[in-house]
Amino acid sequence: MYGYTGKYLRINLTTGKINVELLNEKNAENFIGGRGLGTKMYMDEVDPEIEPFSEDNKILFVTGPVTGISAPAGSRYMVVTKSPLSGTIASSNSGGFWGPELKFAGYDLIIVEGKSEKPVYIYINNEHVEIRDAAEYWGGLVTDVTNRIKEATDPKAKVLTIGPGGENLSLIASVMNEKDRAAGRSGVGAVMGSKNLKAIAVRGTNKVEVYDKEALMKTYKESLVKIKENGVTGSGLPTYGTAVLVNIINEAGMLPTNNFQLSQFADADDISGETLADKFLIKNTACYGCPIACGRHVRIGDGEGGGPEYETIWAFGSDLGINDLNEIILANHMCNEMGIDTISAGSTLAAAMELYQRGYIKDEELDGMKLEFGDAASMTEWMRKTGLREGFGDKIALGSYRLAESYGRSDLSMSVKKLEMPAYDPRGVQGQGLNYATSNRGGCHVRGYMISPEILSLPQALDRFETKDKPVWTKIFQDLTAAIDSLGFCLFTSFALGADDYAEFMNAATGMNFDGESILKAGERIYNLEKLYNLEAGIAPSEDTLPPRLLNDAIEVGPSKGRVHELGILLPEYYSERGWDSIGIPTEKKLKELGID
Repeated sequence: MYGYTGKYLRINLTTGKINVELLNEKNAENFIGGRGLGTKMYMDEVDPEIEPFSEDNKILFVTGPVTGISAPAGSRYMVVTKSPLSGTIASSNSGGFWGPELKFAGYDLIIVEGKSEKPVYIYINNEHVEIRDAAEYWGGLVTDVTNRIKEATDPKAKVLTIGPGGENLSLIASVMNEKDRAAGRSGVGAVMGSKNLKAIAVRGTNKVEVYDKEALMKTYKESLVKIKENGVTGSGLPTYGTAVLVNIINEAGMLPTNNFQLSQFADADDISGETLADKFLIKNTACYGCPIACGRHVRIGDGEGGGPEYETIWAFGSDLGINDLNEIILANHMCNEMGIDTISAGSTLAAAMELYQRGYIKDEELDGMKLEFGDAASMTEWMRKTGLREGFGDKIALGSYRLAESYGRSDLSMSVKKLEMPAYDPRGVQGQGLNYATSNRGGCHVRGYMISPEILSLPQALDRFETKDKPVWTKIFQDLTAAIDSLGFCLFTSFALGADDYAEFMNAATGMNFDGESILKAGERIYNLEKLYNLEAGIAPSEDTLPPRLLNDAIEVGPSKGRVHELGILLPEYYSERGWDSIGIPTEKKLKELGID
């Protein structure tokens, strides 16, 4: 196989057996790789009703056909399992260098099954694979564990690990690689922790063979020009990182503040990408093969390391009423070290602050700490307690829905399907709100990033308040994103590239015959497969909704004043556009059309 290695690892932690198996070429053609292929293989092997922490559950680490080849930002891998936070299919995406290194070692993916009796880690060095004792690393923070495992294996190894959050089965635990890259959402780190799997270290020295090197280089050079000439990928992201959005979103009156009670933050510029670059930035960083280099390497107290993304700055900034960028950076760093998702952690803390504000949470529950909007001093300590599940941090570790539900106010959780929504108030951006409501993993902004046309005017400008045609656009963005995640590209390339470009990369890498239409069709197949999984896992169609606040309470001030989200108008048309029935279940006709009946 070209573009793929054609092999994958199956590692059983209960028995200690390690097998090399051959990739199913037909599945690869239909579901591409990464998110799509991982979901297909997971569904073939695991009962959707399984308990996420059951020994019989499995967790997959899956690359795509462009991961590790000459493709701009072809760095991604996906972690696929059942989410302990939401109960949906979890397919959490990360960049960096770990995914390409797995391909260089000769494997497209790893299936981890069973449960070890004691803490272990996996070491892969090309064809040599072993399960090693990890007792000395258990309880360790991400940076220290990464450094020590590299010392114990190979200085050039790439290390994926969980922190204390995953070990303690926090439902918002992430999987970390290269210290500050995160497969952050859905609680996948807790599934690793439930198996007593601390880390996977990989060293590979092979190359990925492609079908047509000349065609690949031609497509690569053409795509680089498009990326460099695009205002977002060629200027905005390299200069200010993803935090370039802080002022843009705030000026549109849709930057959620104080747990979505407000939609503008008076001190937004204090936490903006411009301020981050001016006061804290040391240098840009890039994932494997990336010409954009949106990563921020920043000052962290007396040291330095990976800086916060836009959604993290929002979660620990405006959503908590905090304008202290230094404290936001420290909280982000603590989350990275603990291995917990910054979006869910900050959003859950915001829900807790509103519960305290409204008198549901009492002082005696807080171990003498503060829980008030605007209090930056306690934020990092709350993240430490969350990772260790100490005191009230044990409740934060469950995510905002379970926290708010325990006080009888689940409506104060700003989540969809129990996964917290980040950084964009749906009342001010109708398409993005529809994407949140219908996302197969819950409140995720990058399952169909409608901010691109509705705010950034890419590939064309759409009126953010308008409902007309938004279901059509949302479906297209969701299907294209499913394909991009499966190929192994970074989603940010889609600001400059389109479906035809991705098809050319797929063809040059694999020798398959795709065009833009069939790339979108593959994405649609993947999206419908995920929907089927969720239905079989017990996720009701009625969960395609938004928090009541966003449907009923109009924004009171600012450029989005008077707006609510018009989900009641959008959802029926969206279901029709997808070929689903009136309550959101894929029809037999649609499934046959996609070949997944």
